Amino acid sequence: MKRCQEGAVRKPQKSNPLRENLRLARQLLGGTLPTRVAKSLENLSNDFNFSLSNGELQFINSCWYVTHTGLLGLARRKRCSGIHVEAVDSLCDSAANRFVLKATVFPSKGSSGFVGYGDADPSNVSPLARGAEMRVAETRAVNRALRKAYGIGICSVEEVGSFAGQPDSGPESKKLPQPANGNGNYGGRTVRDRLCQIIRQYKLDPELVKAYAVDFCGTKTLRDATREQIENFVQSLADWAAKDRNALLCQLNSYVHPKQEAVA
Repeated sequence: MKRCQEGAVRKPQKSNPLRENLRLARQLLGGTLPTRVAKSLENLSNDFNFSLSNGELQFINSCWYVTHTGLLGLARRKRCSGIHVEAVDSLCDSAANRFVLKATVFPSKGSSGFVGYGDADPSNVSPLARGAEMRVAETRAVNRALRKAYGIGICSVEEVGSFAGQPDSGPESKKLPQPANGNGNYGGRTVRDRLCQIIRQYKLDPELVKAYAVDFCGTKTLRDATREQIENFVQSLADWAAKDRNALLCQLNSYVHPKQEAVA
């Protein structure tokens, strides 16, 4: 009898992030969740164990989106056998930074694979990701293949996020805070990717974020900022946006039209 009791105690329990997800979602949306939103989050939590606190889900335009981090985490939990990615040469044009990649996900060793395609070029990626179109295409291809393999009916942020809240292509909006060479890492994402995600998620003005970054780093231009300074800025921006977006917007609005104020 004692052995049975010990065995029962040692038996691992399956974790379910639903309660924590609902708590964080209420904080994010500022109160009671609409029935549709709550039900969708419940299904995503119960069916796939996606976690908001781990950055596996995002709420954009009244809908839930899964992230690349969430899909890879699911693949790991499901013991995915492998992911194969290759370029579709006939559709790629490196001179124009246009790439199409094909990803095949093998959920198990005996699986014939689930295929997904991802494309990227300067017209459908964020200005922050310019020059990294091949990596964006790879991420989109892998995401689509993983969603097919595990029956996920919602889109991933990386597949559609670059279209939401993308700034105009004016001369002043082409440059945003960027670490040297785009290095620095947040769970597999570069600092540049992380910053782009924050701007999209909280619908921030990229040009005002750039002005705030210069002030935060205490440099004349962003080129003078160190990688550590940029990383600290991105982390601070993320924390502030999550805790009090309205206060952050007030801070950003203080940088509106600085040139015009200087002339006055």
